[in-house]
Amino acid sequence: MSGSLVFGLHAVRAVLARRPKDVLRLSVAAARDDARARELRALAVSQGVTPVAASAEALDLETGGAVHQGVVAEVRPSTPLNENSLLELLMAAEGPALVLVLDGVSDPHNLGACLRTADAAGATAVVAPRDRAAGLTPVVRKVAAGAAETMPFAQVTNLARALRDMKEAGLWIAGTAGDGDKDLYEADLRGPLALVMGSEGRGLRRLTRECCDFSLQLPMRGSVASLNVSVAAGIALYEALRQRRQKVAKPEPVR
Repeated sequence: MSGSLVFGLHAVRAVLARRPKDVLRLSVAAARDDARARELRALAVSQGVTPVAASAEALDLETGGAVHQGVVAEVRPSTPLNENSLLELLMAAEGPALVLVLDGVSDPHNLGACLRTADAAGATAVVAPRDRAAGLTPVVRKVAAGAAETMPFAQVTNLARALRDMKEAGLWIAGTAGDGDKDLYEADLRGPLALVMGSEGRGLRRLTRECCDFSLQLPMRGSVASLNVSVAAGIALYEALRQRRQKVAKPEPVR
């Protein structure tokens, strides 16, 4: 049985820790005998996975020359969530849901970075269209540094319909655009929320933008007109996290 390739120390460690039964093969460069490699081998054995020694050249060939850090795993492919599973996840979320929606992001490095940041910020899920957008490729898993194995990722057939479904489930839909209605730091991001980021170069599609309840803009004080989508997603997600962590001020006692 063939599977997807996961490579890099962090990504492979995450798979071994969370999905050891899905690891079909683990190859570790024979020349690696440092502390991190020994820890990874020990984790694999404790999870019932036997590491196989391989040459660096063989790993280079298998990964197409990508930076694999001497660790490559063949893993039974994880299945992205569908529309129904996504809604079930949102309804079961503890506290207000926070969803990152990527409108046609095609660069696997950007998707991997978004998954990693969404995981770090405590997002509920990441959502992307099924067509004309990046999926969970080996490069995405590597860039995500393990987050592709922990962050729920949904691929939907019709993004506009998925946004409407999320709205009916109680989420506010906020798009990001250079001409947004509100400054990011002036908007209330504490409730159930889907943050929608446009694709590289094109931004939000018309139908996507029509599904948004309001739009946000990031303040730009320099000469550049826009930010990389993964950078913009990180700023927006962490502003939402900052607001949600704020303690509600207690009213002053009546004298």
